[in-house]
Amino acid sequence: MADFEALNNKYMPVIDKIKQFEPYGAKFVSSELDGEQLHLVAQVPSQVVANRVWNEIKSVDPVYADLKHEIATTGGAEQPYTIKSGDTLSAVAKLFYGNGNKYPEIVKANHLPDPNNVAVGKTISLPVLP
Repeated sequence: MADFEALNNKYMPVIDKIKQFEPYGAKFVSSELDGEQLHLVAQVPSQVVANRVWNEIKSVDPVYADLKHEIATTGGAEQPYTIKSGDTLSAVAKLFYGNGNKYPEIVKANHLPDPNNVAVGKTISLPVLP
């Protein structure tokens, strides 16, 4: 019989990643033992966040045979994001894509004339990247 605590600890980075996106609409629902697998239930607000969580799953265990997941995407493909004071597009790209160097894709998708001067309060759309 699988050990719930061991599996939950193994996949804690995935749970933490979901919780990191709670301010943007993600919701960790539960984790429980289902036979030999950890059953993880969560909701994410977009395909962008789902991809980020998925990458975390694969970094924990590329095969993830001991994980059963129900991660529902409650919104569309793209992720809305409202610029806050102190934000940089590089930091936003790092959060949502895991790579700050992806900021040019944000600039292109939003037709931003100056990526270094995006107004606080402006809502941008973060596209799904390959």
